[in-house]
Amino acid sequence: MSVDIAHLRSWIGRTETLEDTVGSFPMSALSATLDRDDPQPSPGDVLPELWHWLYFLPRARQSEIGEDGHPRRGGFLPPVPLPRRMWAGGRLAFIAPLRLGEQITRTSEIVDVTLKEGRSGNLVFVLVRHMVSNADGLALTEEHDIVYRDPPAPGEASPAARMAPASPAWRRDVTADDVLLFRYSALTFNGHRIHYDRRYVTEVEGYPGLIVHGPLLATLMADLFRRELGRPMTTFKFRALRPVFDVTPFSVCGNPGEDGASLWIQDREGRLCMEAEATF
Repeated sequence: MSVDIAHLRSWIGRTETLEDTVGSFPMSALSATLDRDDPQPSPGDVLPELWHWLYFLPRARQSEIGEDGHPRRGGFLPPVPLPRRMWAGGRLAFIAPLRLGEQITRTSEIVDVTLKEGRSGNLVFVLVRHMVSNADGLALTEEHDIVYRDPPAPGEASPAARMAPASPAWRRDVTADDVLLFRYSALTFNGHRIHYDRRYVTEVEGYPGLIVHGPLLATLMADLFRRELGRPMTTFKFRALRPVFDVTPFSVCGNPGEDGASLWIQDREGRLCMEAEATF
């Protein structure tokens, strides 16, 4: 599929500002989804790292939804014509806590749009920068990498996998069943059909099963850090390497370091699917 990169790059510099309130139900619902035994949130409680993804949710009208369940392309994000869209990674800096009951604002900017040639065709990378503030000022910054790509050609071999580190200090095994994926999709108002519509994901997009959300995998890594160290993060960066499907369990793993931890997601065969570095 041809890509008019000059047209897409005209989106660079476009901004969007959204406002929200840190409510209690998303916090308690995500806690339950992560199988945590947290007390009921109270006003002033600190929002755990990455849980800001529960707010500033998309609100496209039903008539504005495309075949894949995402809002039709255009608007704030550039209208990249390639069919597959993935959350490729991100880098976050936590400056001050967000708290339950606060009014918060997110200002987003399209920083870059680039075209690359991959093994299976064109790849378009969109870099979005988010800045989230409360009444006291800037609370966190986030750089969000989105990649769009063509589907692989029939019979094309998957890229060689990297194996995850052996003998992690921390490990939590997770079964990504339909209920977990549905609950996270509902919490983030994510209509992307690859996460809940088995017929669509297997017959239209050609995957072997439902795909576990990239933000959910990142949240599980941050949650493992929180469970094991119990310290607030200052930075978190992560990168997706290969998709995780619901057809087999996966593991959330980590090793502590001097000022943080290395974290990763591995599949049942020990292949590295997502990696992250967190500091406190």
